[in-house]
Amino acid sequence: MHSSGGNRGGAAEPGGAGGAGSSPSGNFRRWVNSLLTSRNASAAAALNHGSAVEQRRPGDGWWKIHFFRGMVNDLRRRAPYYWSDWSDAWDYRVVPSTVYMYFANILPALAFSLDMFTKTNMQYGVNEVLLASVLGAVVFAILACQPLVIVGVTGPITVFNYTVYDIMSPTGTNYLAFMCWIGLWSLVFHWILAVTNSCNWLRYVTRFPCDIFGFYVAFIYLQKGVQVLERFGDDSPFYLSVMVSLLVFMIAYACGELGESPLFRHPVRVFLKDYGTPLTVIFFTGFVHLGRMKTVELERLPTSAAFFPTADRGWLVQFWDIDVGDIFIAMPFAILLTILFYFDHNVSSLIAQGTEFPLRKPAGFHWDLFLLGLTTGIAGILGLPFPNGLIPQAPFHTESLCVTKVVADTEETNGEAKGHYVLKRTHVVEQRVSNLAQGLLTLGTMTGPLLIVLHLIPQAVLAGLFFIMGYQALEGNGITAKLLFLLRDHALTPGGHPLAAIRRRAAVWAFVGIELAAFAATFAITQTVAAVGFPVVILALIPVRALVLPRWFTMRELGVLDAPTASMFTMESVGGSYAAEGVSGYGGGGGPAESGSESGVVPTSAGAEAGGRRKSEEVLAEEGRGRVVEDVGIEMSRLGVSRRGQAGRSVAREES
Repeated sequence: MHSSGGNRGGAAEPGGAGGAGSSPSGNFRRWVNSLLTSRNASAAAALNHGSAVEQRRPGDGWWKIHFFRGMVNDLRRRAPYYWSDWSDAWDYRVVPSTVYMYFANILPALAFSLDMFTKTNMQYGVNEVLLASVLGAVVFAILACQPLVIVGVTGPITVFNYTVYDIMSPTGTNYLAFMCWIGLWSLVFHWILAVTNSCNWLRYVTRFPCDIFGFYVAFIYLQKGVQVLERFGDDSPFYLSVMVSLLVFMIAYACGELGESPLFRHPVRVFLKDYGTPLTVIFFTGFVHLGRMKTVELERLPTSAAFFPTADRGWLVQFWDIDVGDIFIAMPFAILLTILFYFDHNVSSLIAQGTEFPLRKPAGFHWDLFLLGLTTGIAGILGLPFPNGLIPQAPFHTESLCVTKVVADTEETNGEAKGHYVLKRTHVVEQRVSNLAQGLLTLGTMTGPLLIVLHLIPQAVLAGLFFIMGYQALEGNGITAKLLFLLRDHALTPGGHPLAAIRRRAAVWAFVGIELAAFAATFAITQTVAAVGFPVVILALIPVRALVLPRWFTMRELGVLDAPTASMFTMESVGGSYAAEGVSGYGGGGGPAESGSESGVVPTSAGAEAGGRRKSEEVLAEEGRGRVVEDVGIEMSRLGVSRRGQAGRSVAREES
């Protein structure tokens, strides 16, 4: 199975294919070789490609830096679509998507603000979190190359903020000034990474680290929900809060399931799926005032004056009110923050542009990383929590903009399933208005009347929201999908299930075990004072996938168990995808016999020819009229789950 991704036209390597019998040194040489210059296929594609797509050129090793190349190419690729990003918003899907994302973003943000309010001695509150979300939404909706990515305050940055507070508070250091210098140092580091094209390393990011990080974020949501309830003691408010949180979870879950069920008519199902969760929050905010419940005093969300900081200060942080030594102490914290944001934001972007979404407009990771550094510095100066890409809100946003139609299920082969229909995604409404609109709605929430309304929300409702967000993130995760496959009755597992193609069932168990062990290490470190270091653990998963896993699994097994997070069309911004090359170039990992080459690697001439064939496809993709190549590996929808956490069958992608 050959494709243009195989070895990028490199010469055949005598180390053998990436199958079960490959040596560690051979795997290492192949990985290093993929980092080095692509002398034929990539060069041919870059030479013939009329647009400035980020491609490696002859002699461009990974150690050679071409300043600003990635940012310039991102802008050149995306600029022709800027007007259509606004005109394409004339679509009904933008309205429910805006409302859904407003609630899906602001409600967890409010819960995180409650967490930071209590753990940072009121340094961060509702207004700070809301303004951070507005800053991210406005900047990225107007200026970003990837406007579908929702930017706001995440669970990991919440952990980072109060861990820094726990470390620096005993020293008497001005906390907000210290955080400001972390933001300013991080701005510099982000810009260095953007200018030096560091996002090219995203080509080594696959579903493996993304699923582990998504699993971690889901458990952070669940943990925060439990922690909210723990504050109520063991009296009547506690039991009422537990009941309300569980009811919020169950009804929001039921609305989501009804939206995907065959019950009711299509408009009713769409309404329940789009507006079920926000209406649930509104209902239970008033529900606690009925009957005997109104005599129980529940903890509510603390708020402050409209458009003013929570603490008695101005919006400009006095970052000069700090010792010179503390300025340099902030530098290692800024390095950790930059590592976190480099991974977290880019993974959010990758998942929001995943292989299951039929996107037509190009991506731009380098430019967006530059913007992220800008918002990080501004947030530090204003004394705001640092915003970045949100998981799972970013992929939820793309999912909410998918236009679907009902088609017959062609995968059913038995007579009992005759007449079964599935939803097919036809396209995504790719535009900037929904992100900007939800940001402006968040800004309006900072007004006095709406802050009074927010103050009425019981904390128990926020706990229930944490539960439903955590559940949806877990249900849409690849680790969960593999666990469900392993726990199914083997006799009742469909023969066409992608994981059933793996001959060694132990390989699936081993792969899931590694993922769970990595998740456990990440989650465990965040429960200690060393929580600020957890970004290093997350980032280390990328070389583990590229260097270690090929020693234990064949390339065919990795092609099924793991895959590129986004399509090759999206990954063109960073020079392609390592996982796609591994699956295609090594012939599925079956060895030389299957690959048609002695080493299992596409020969130089074949790679060059493939690079030439890609030219016309890339041009079509640049113009928004087609995809570059077919998706590689398992898509989430093929595993039986979708990004919004709803069960479903394979969702076909429509060719343009």
